[in-house]
Amino acid sequence: MPVIKVVLLVVGSFNPPTIMHLRMLEIARDYLDRTGQYKVIGGVMSPVHDKYGKKDLACSLDRCEMLRLALNSSSWIRMSEWESRQDHWTRTRLVLQHHQNQLNAALSCNESPNKRHRSEEHQWVAKVLEHCNKDEKVVVKLLCGGDVIQSFNTPGLWLDEDIECIVADHGLVVITREDVNPAKIIYESDLLYKYQKNIAIVPEWITNEISSTKIRRALRRGESVKYLVADSVIEYIHKNGLYMTNDNKYELFPQNQHGSIFLTPSPSDLP
Repeated sequence: MPVIKVVLLVVGSFNPPTIMHLRMLEIARDYLDRTGQYKVIGGVMSPVHDKYGKKDLACSLDRCEMLRLALNSSSWIRMSEWESRQDHWTRTRLVLQHHQNQLNAALSCNESPNKRHRSEEHQWVAKVLEHCNKDEKVVVKLLCGGDVIQSFNTPGLWLDEDIECIVADHGLVVITREDVNPAKIIYESDLLYKYQKNIAIVPEWITNEISSTKIRRALRRGESVKYLVADSVIEYIHKNGLYMTNDNKYELFPQNQHGSIFLTPSPSDLP
């Protein structure tokens, strides 16, 4: 049975990008490669559009620049700005289809990939083409956390045809989390159960609760996020005053009216 070559696509806010965003791709690549059925030859991270409407969402220019900095250390993961450059928010299914179509067109093209894909937007394509032959089939699969597959069962949040297209035509790779049981979610959904062979459940044995929400909270409070976010990203955040870093609401060592950093003594301690 021939090995299927795969590109992993992650969509998200990356607000800001953390080491766990990158770890998702590393964990998924290791798992799929070990199955012997797949060979991951590329990873793509696609920041959402500004009109996604999420609270505290930094503008796409800043989020893309932070992600670009975070990916400097990766030899196989690239960023795609296509989604963020559209006129409006784009459904995940359409983002996935666009990247698959873009890759298919490149694989069937006779031009040199270096000529056709020099622009930054197409760098991910050029990187993938280094690991496959012309007209070779490469599948773009959606990589996500357990919270995403859990949201599939939320009424009105996803279109059934979108879920079916994502799972049936592309495939889903799910990183587990302690509070979500993907196997149970698949069992309880007729649609997901139908295509369960196209869903890979990847256990995350070295768990970590790092999230962009917690990172933003720490930054607002003037707390260190070193080793949770790339140093270059931290520098960019402070340089541009993102996430209220120029106007912290909290002080690590608040002073009382007498200038002391210690807590105000109780009345019984006063002379």
